Amino acid sequence: MDNYLEKNKNAWNQKAIHHYDSKFYDVAAFIAGKTSLNDIELSILGDVSGLRILHLQCHFGQDSIALSRMGAQVTGVDFSEKAIALANDLARQCNSDATFICSDVYRLPEVLHEPFDMIFTSYGTVGWLPDINQWGQVISHFLKPGARFIMADFHPVLWMFDTQFQRIQYSYFNMEAIVEQETGTYADTNAPISNETISWNHSLSSILNSLLKNGLNLLSIEEFDYSPYHCFQELHEIAPKKYRVKHLDQKKYRWCILLKL
Repeated sequence: MDNYLEKNKNAWNQKAIHHYDSKFYDVAAFIAGKTSLNDIELSILGDVSGLRILHLQCHFGQDSIALSRMGAQVTGVDFSEKAIALANDLARQCNSDATFICSDVYRLPEVLHEPFDMIFTSYGTVGWLPDINQWGQVISHFLKPGARFIMADFHPVLWMFDTQFQRIQYSYFNMEAIVEQETGTYADTNAPISNETISWNHSLSSILNSLLKNGLNLLSIEEFDYSPYHCFQELHEIAPKKYRVKHLDQKKYRWCILLKL
């Protein structure tokens, strides 16, 4: 899939514009001081004051700016030009010193030349990358000795289902590229956009091994039986900011993972 970057970048350029104005991201409340970080991430981030943090696949920068509000020096990275333009504007409105770079994750070592105390990535990220081992190499490249990598993301088992969680549609493993035609977006299902996207499923073992093989040590792993976002179909809220699929609620599938390496 040589053209995956072009197709996905086009999709995320369109999504970024609609996401910025959506109720889902609630930019007005964020500018007023509301954090975009969830309890899942905050429970493990700890005191980040003074840390240099690299935020991979940052979208339009809310989490990057949230981390900067906590005292970190943050560099956010995303391959979408529209998202990075919005991130810079949002940082200006928030009086944040977070900085942003437009780059594909794999090419980042070509344009960024400094080590970091922490690397952070969250929710819906690695599925857009075909080579999970190369992703691990990039993370290892930018970590200082003794630095930490923290990842909060949806559990890989979720990507096996069809959009309405009625049947298993895809393999748990990265067998092949997944080509889908998408109308609207998770943040605004009525958005007047339609895109072909290309993604890959990566199992939990492949994600972990890509990091372990590149010199990182696993410090903790947690799994959660809810989503902190209402970003899938057929969800209902079981508690504030905790969602499960209505007809699968009693089965309590693993929804999210939290890794600290």
